[in-house]
Amino acid sequence: MSDSSPPGVLPADSVGVVEARRIAIEQPLKLDCGRTLPRFDLVVETYGRLNADASNAILVCHALSGDHHAAGVNSADDRKPGWWDNCIGPGKPIDTRRFFVVSLNNLGGCRGSTGPNTFNPETGRLWGPDFPLLTVRDWVRSQAMLADALGIRVWAAAIGGSLGGMQVMQWAIDLPDRIRHACVIAAAPKLSAQNIAFNEIARQAILSDPEFHGGRFYEHNVVPSRGLKLARMLGHITYLSDAAMRRRFGSELKLAAPSFNFDVEFEVESYLRHQGSAFVDRFDANTYLIMTKALDYFDPSRDYGDSLVTALRQARARFLVIAFSSDWRFSPARSREIVKSLVEADRDVSYALIESQLGHDDFLMPIPAYHDVLGRYLARVADEQVSA
Repeated sequence: MSDSSPPGVLPADSVGVVEARRIAIEQPLKLDCGRTLPRFDLVVETYGRLNADASNAILVCHALSGDHHAAGVNSADDRKPGWWDNCIGPGKPIDTRRFFVVSLNNLGGCRGSTGPNTFNPETGRLWGPDFPLLTVRDWVRSQAMLADALGIRVWAAAIGGSLGGMQVMQWAIDLPDRIRHACVIAAAPKLSAQNIAFNEIARQAILSDPEFHGGRFYEHNVVPSRGLKLARMLGHITYLSDAAMRRRFGSELKLAAPSFNFDVEFEVESYLRHQGSAFVDRFDANTYLIMTKALDYFDPSRDYGDSLVTALRQARARFLVIAFSSDWRFSPARSREIVKSLVEADRDVSYALIESQLGHDDFLMPIPAYHDVLGRYLARVADEQVSA
């Protein structure tokens, strides 16, 4: 939805006004940490229609700060569409005329799914820091239970960028009979030491905030806003390329001359503080800790003798791997590691390197070459359903 669209008027390629729904999973989920959730809820949005044999379903896996609201708007006057609206809709790469698209807020999230800011039925208080740490494998298990609840036995494709792409890889390895195509975008086979370090600094910013209160800040009616703001500012720097920041902000002062104080003086300072403040208003600190730890723990080769090739030999899906030239957080070299391992594992894989400028966040952008690659690949996936 373009910002220039008149209020209440939706573009023809929008999925329109959408409403989230809560799916109750009334069965236990055993987690990698050794604990078990007796039941849980997942909040989802769906776009398009499920066909008669449930063969046209696509799972969209979100990244660290994402949620279920991936496309469309929540009301006719809503000016802000879902986080991947440029990619999901009629005639878009993920074409809702041909696919039934499921987007969820992951377990442990903070937008309605069971997580730290929901009530623990055993205690009657918010879960807070008592909510268990999760892994990408835990998410895949919970998503499989969601698929069962929706009547979907096999996904036509699972698609995700960044942490979402890691979930897609785990799907293909752990549940190879339940996914036909795996679209892994701007991801990595595991985090580098540098990326783990970034996550640890972000977590320490939150944990050391006096308002964090050991994760029980809800009970004190406060938010660890300083820590969460710093965590987001740090993360945002890593999502953008140096060239993008230089082009957008340069080293320009907001005023004609230095003020010789620690207030906002440079355009980039103003931008980062705005991003941090906006994040505090929509995200939960305990969820941020859980999500970054899940990122750190991700390493599908660990259960296969530290061999990614052996891990990927479990997969039966066809793969599309997409990387972006300006992404330094999950660089193209990391995507090529995945591709090389898939080739050595004798698995079907297509690879595209997209020339880009923004950085890691390019996976969210409507880059024509990117949309063309993804759209053409998914068109073939849709054609498979017709010819089957």
